[in-house]
Amino acid sequence: MSNNNKGLSVIDLIGRIFLAFIFVFAAIGKIENYAGTRAYMVHYGVPGGLLPIVIAVELLGGFAVMAGLWTRWAAALLALFSIAAIVIFHQDLSTMTDQIMALAEVSFTGGLMVLAVNGAGCLSLDAYLKRGKS
Repeated sequence: MSNNNKGLSVIDLIGRIFLAFIFVFAAIGKIENYAGTRAYMVHYGVPGGLLPIVIAVELLGGFAVMAGLWTRWAAALLALFSIAAIVIFHQDLSTMTDQIMALAEVSFTGGLMVLAVNGAGCLSLDAYLKRGKS
């Protein structure tokens, strides 16, 4: 690998970490405010019993993307998760806050779709495992 490709691989790694950080951070927030998050979900018609699954998807999917493990699948799952969040929670675009939240979800979804198509890059557990099989 040339020095230029190493630099790009580091940027891939940093980009994955930045993209996935929001999901890990959100999962931790949901754990810390479990009752409030559950009430918020129920208010929008989502069964509160799904909260552990939501937390698991965000936490495990976020860490998988950060580490570059099963990246394409994890990114695709988180993209679908983000689309669901837009449809369920961010339909009312009457305030600037709602607009920003919806657009942020759209942006996450776009980045995750690119990651799902292109994979994690050289500095990832996916690449390490692939090299081990070769």
